[in-house]
Amino acid sequence: MDVDPTPGLPTSVVLQTLPKIDEDHVLSSKPPKERILEMLDLLESHVEKLRKNASQIEEDKDALLCTLDSVLNADLMYSLEHNTDDRDDVTRYADRVMNRCLTVEVKVHTHRDKLQEEALFQVNRLIDGLVMGLKSDPELARSKCESYMNACSASVVQGVTDKNFESTLLGCTVDDQKKVKRRLQGLLNYFEKLEVVSLEEMNC
Repeated sequence: MDVDPTPGLPTSVVLQTLPKIDEDHVLSSKPPKERILEMLDLLESHVEKLRKNASQIEEDKDALLCTLDSVLNADLMYSLEHNTDDRDDVTRYADRVMNRCLTVEVKVHTHRDKLQEEALFQVNRLIDGLVMGLKSDPELARSKCESYMNACSASVVQGVTDKNFESTLLGCTVDDQKKVKRRLQGLLNYFEKLEVVSLEEMNC
């Protein structure tokens, strides 16, 4: 199974290609209904591009917030532990950037039927269980995360594929499948950070 988001066109390009309403029936040999349907078809394609662009903004926002969090937890910040003034300056700056990022609010509503709602609930329950087991057994949690991620991809990168997770995920909408994949990728990135920290502690 392959879950890969498709990037949309820039807004400026979308606006340039919007259909123009032509009320002149004399210059067109097509019936009014056919002309209207053609415009609606074009508008529908722009709506889908708009949703993709909005989803990309959501993803960019999450990535920025994640990067900000990584900066605040980087070794460089710990090196400022004994320099209160510098640390406070950096923290205030980071808070300002984060608050500015949080002013961007984009909401793409996904229509789901009851079966899709239940499938999404089950998928989130499985991922939440993975997160809950992180502290008690991080290696098992990472292994599960990789098996879930493999269920979202056409090719298995490492480990095995969780068939139960894959079957449940297939019951979700395409938009939800993409969001689940992004969430799992974020968890895998977190596991990689934990591994780096553990190696650094061992080398100390």
